[in-house]
Amino acid sequence: MNFLGNILWFIFGGFLSGLSWTISGILWCITIIGIPYGIQCFKFATISFSPFGKEIEYGGGIPSVIANTIWLIFFGIPMALENLFFGCIWCITVVGIPFGLQFFKIAKLSLAPFGSSIE
Repeated sequence: MNFLGNILWFIFGGFLSGLSWTISGILWCITIIGIPYGIQCFKFATISFSPFGKEIEYGGGIPSVIANTIWLIFFGIPMALENLFFGCIWCITVVGIPFGLQFFKIAKLSLAPFGSSIE
């Protein structure tokens, strides 16, 4: 079921979500200081392209809090709003609820990606 869900996800919105992470990663990697943020974006682009069957564990310490604060200022809020919007659109229908929930999972991740791990 995860395979079919990931295929449908990619076709019906996952591509745009993953593309947002990829573009953010490219923008962050333009500067030397932003490379850690860019690498984080590329890591989480993979979950945006195929989120079914994957869970996110949140954690981290003080360095993660500092990095997440900087992330939130520059990219976190717009990306969370984008995923929240698509999640609400998908949740209008009963059939789209699983896809909407995946967008909500990614919206939460886009607010605090540092210190998070994909399992």
